[in-house]
Amino acid sequence: MHPAFYSMSVQVLIPTPLQKFTADKASVELEAGSVQELITALDVAFPGLGNRLCDEQGKLRRFLNFYVNSEDIRFLENQNTPLNAGDEVSIVPAVAGG
Repeated sequence: MHPAFYSMSVQVLIPTPLQKFTADKASVELEAGSVQELITALDVAFPGLGNRLCDEQGKLRRFLNFYVNSEDIRFLENQNTPLNAGDEVSIVPAVAGG
């Protein structure tokens, strides 16, 4: 296989409210070359999870924040943010202030 086709294995930290979709796993490892590919891989591995992450237009839900190695993807390339082998992706529910 051509090296460009190799996917990257990344660690995904799953927040407690979404662990019911991952058989109570707080962390999963999946192959993906971008955040968008990761969302697709999560939905394939854990059916129904994709609907919790994205709205009907395929955009990340506003109440969820994604971080790649502690960097907020909103300040990177959003869902097009590339992933590399060994990256850690955190899905963090937004906390309402008051």
